[in-house]
Amino acid sequence: MKLSTKGRYGVRALFDMAYHSGALPTQIKDISRRQDISPRYLEQIFQDLKKAGLLKSKRGPQGGYVLSRKPEEIRVSDIILATEGELFLVSCTKETDDCHGKCDFDGQCVTQSIWSEANRRLNEYFASLTLKDLCEKAKDMGMEKELDHRFMYFI
Repeated sequence: MKLSTKGRYGVRALFDMAYHSGALPTQIKDISRRQDISPRYLEQIFQDLKKAGLLKSKRGPQGGYVLSRKPEEIRVSDIILATEGELFLVSCTKETDDCHGKCDFDGQCVTQSIWSEANRRLNEYFASLTLKDLCEKAKDMGMEKELDHRFMYFI
């Protein structure tokens, strides 16, 4: 199993917003520059994040994107779910009726329980991390915050 760039970039972009901008609007071009992600690709990712209710957009010269909730209320699992959909190591571990019965060994496979447990733990881990946790980790690592030049005034 491997997360796509959509999921990984979604987490990086929302972390970037929480860390560098807080509650202020952030422009795609700034996230793109800091995270080295194509602005066009970020726009696509942000559409999924907006649909999931994780982002809001604000028009105008001081506009951009803002987090729709506080960083401590947005979990990494929320971002991955919005960008990737449900996360499963192997499809036979899905807990839906349309998946059971598709495997010839469903209910008789000794490894199925291993994949289910690994999947459960991975999803629990992603659910335990918030954007606030990532911001604290960045601060502990000594990552510098970039000041938003749109709001700087010189006299």
